[in-house]
Amino acid sequence: MSEDQRRAILDAFRNLRESSPHTPAIVLAERLGVSEGALQAARLGEDVTTLPYAPHTLASMFHKLGPVKALTRSRLAVLEQTGIYPRVSGGGHAGLLLDPGGLDLRLLYRHWHWACMIRDELPQGVRFSVQIFDRHGRAVHKAFCQSPAHHAWWQSIAEEGSEDAPCFVGLGEPASDKSVSVPIAGLAEEWAKMTDVHQFFGLLSRHQLQRRDANALMEGRFTRALTGGCVEQLLHAAADANQGVMIFVASPGCVQIRSGIIPQPERKRGWLNLFAADATLHLDDTAIAEVWEVFKPNRDGGVTSLEAFDATGEMVMQLYGERREGQPEAPGWRRLLQSLQQRGSAA
Repeated sequence: MSEDQRRAILDAFRNLRESSPHTPAIVLAERLGVSEGALQAARLGEDVTTLPYAPHTLASMFHKLGPVKALTRSRLAVLEQTGIYPRVSGGGHAGLLLDPGGLDLRLLYRHWHWACMIRDELPQGVRFSVQIFDRHGRAVHKAFCQSPAHHAWWQSIAEEGSEDAPCFVGLGEPASDKSVSVPIAGLAEEWAKMTDVHQFFGLLSRHQLQRRDANALMEGRFTRALTGGCVEQLLHAAADANQGVMIFVASPGCVQIRSGIIPQPERKRGWLNLFAADATLHLDDTAIAEVWEVFKPNRDGGVTSLEAFDATGEMVMQLYGERREGQPEAPGWRRLLQSLQQRGSAA
């Protein structure tokens, strides 16, 4: 980014922030025609500083941040939760922040390209945040300070930073739809032999499949195509039944999971929303292209999920019935899924 480009972005950002102080940075970036990462990088030396830590080192500091609002987004869903990060476990390639019912995340460090500390002057006061971006300038994960008492510690992290600018690469056009429709030998047999849902990633890798294509190939055996309105229907039904739900929302380098009872969904400004005391989900369900019910065998009798995809085949979100490792899936959750309308069937 040239100095002239940086100045142009910075001036436009200031004007937009002054006129719309509560508008999210991703929306401001879209209005300026740049990535969110490029927008924040233009602010280096003023309100933004580059953090010098390796991904695992940075993740190992999260539990010291105090109360935060943690945010992860996919293309069509945004999950925000308040809480305190647990200590990270895992190695140099992936991290686990395990706290079912609290801040529960899976971190994929190979997608962490640039991390920064941001100090925003907002009408309600100073707001610190740590934000991580991939090589295309897409946000991987964000943590916003929720406790002014911790500002000194956040400031001390910022003082370790630099003005080193990241180099982002453009995100190409989504690949054309090349969905696999030819049966794959051995796929059903391998699927049936799974004893842990995490084995599913290996299955996809061995057969060079995208998740959506695997669902399509197993339709009628382990999967069922549902109508687009089933996401809203399931959320309403789960709220009515007080059925605990695990909500998975993933960016390229982070999976964030919220577990627990959910409130009734509310539709505002075209988005479907859940407003819980500890979490908020914003979902652009009108842009969901495919919805699947998916069964995966495991040692506890198997688990069933609802999976939503956008038009490019990217996962929007997953919903599971709340359960603990080693426990069978709740029969009530399966009944809720079975009540959903299959795509192409008569209403």
